[in-house]
Amino acid sequence: MTLIDAMTSIDAQRLLGRIRELGGIGRDGEGRLVRLAASDADRLGRDRFVGWLREAGLEIAIDRMGNIFGVWQAPANAGHAPILVGSHIDTVIDAGIYDGCYGVLAGLEVIETLKASALVPSRPLAVAAFTNEEGVRYSPDMMGSLVHAGGVGIDEALAAVGTDGSVLGEELARIGYAGDEEPGFLKPHVYLELHIEQGPVLEREGVPIGAVENLQGISWQRITIDGVANHAGTTPMSMRNDAGHAAARVVTFLHDRAKASNTPTVATVGTMRFEPNAINVIPSRAVFTVDLRDPFEHRLQAEEAALAAFLENLAADGGVAISVERLARFEPVIFDISIVELIEAAAKKRGYASKRMTSGAGHDAQMMARLAPAAMIFVPSAGGISHNPREHTADAELVAGANILLDIVAQLADQEVSGDG
Repeated sequence: MTLIDAMTSIDAQRLLGRIRELGGIGRDGEGRLVRLAASDADRLGRDRFVGWLREAGLEIAIDRMGNIFGVWQAPANAGHAPILVGSHIDTVIDAGIYDGCYGVLAGLEVIETLKASALVPSRPLAVAAFTNEEGVRYSPDMMGSLVHAGGVGIDEALAAVGTDGSVLGEELARIGYAGDEEPGFLKPHVYLELHIEQGPVLEREGVPIGAVENLQGISWQRITIDGVANHAGTTPMSMRNDAGHAAARVVTFLHDRAKASNTPTVATVGTMRFEPNAINVIPSRAVFTVDLRDPFEHRLQAEEAALAAFLENLAADGGVAISVERLARFEPVIFDISIVELIEAAAKKRGYASKRMTSGAGHDAQMMARLAPAAMIFVPSAGGISHNPREHTADAELVAGANILLDIVAQLADQEVSGDG
């Protein structure tokens, strides 16, 4: 017996209405969506989400990290590991309304739809909104799910100092979301995450559903180059120890190497500042970040090694001193193939084409895969745009993705429980 009828669908208007309502919460004086983690705006978004969980009749649990869980549990399935769907509702500065929020609200919608079906799943169903996925105010990103998965201790995470000098633990307490549960209290049987692609592939190929089979590894480093400040007009080019020029050489090296490669490796220098930062002074210091990504660990290590060798030679040739600080390092993730196949099968049954994909962005699923079998579903992003107010996915595509998620959760929840390994 299947848990739901093949034609059962989510309430499209309820889902879309909630996405837009949440997208209106946390606007600044300029109309920008800015719900940074543990901020007053984040509190407003959390309050609305918790309100929806309460209206849906779900048990609400909040851990010390501020991660929010809504759980549907019946006496018949109590004690079993839940099927967990999740993402995040914190945003970047001047954000779009779909990133993360779509996955959280679709997860809630799926649970409400299954509750309305009057059938009891074999396992509890839960939806999660993880804290500080974006990492804009506190580092590292994906912090809430990382702590939940045991990758960072809770005390270390709560002591994180934000870009504004605030302390995460103090801010969570201030906004009323320093919960009582210990991180990791809820260990899922399976973790699923529905997300907009944040890239152009699905739209370009005209495919409505992405079955995400792996997720790129990420290497973040901060590089500091120290040279000698001097007069821009009187110092001959041959006698300069120019930190700015050395930094430019690193940018060019990374760009040219990645562009010439026949692999999906990408390299980005996203931030840079000079000292003394004056138009007529040779920079004495350049500080910049490097973001390296690749779906395979051995290739990511090779790119890190190539950068290290280049920096060593640059220091010797350019008369500069170079230091490197590791900011974050996450290995690539291979998602559970059986769930990937379920996504493909569900898409086919509803008449949608699907494509196996690699995620170029980091997601909470990357961390939760340490705890349980995990996978992701992508829907198209118009123009590949994300982290931007022009971020957009068509309503029909949002609904399609939520229905695929519904079908997979229903199928997993209808399986006989033989253990929670």
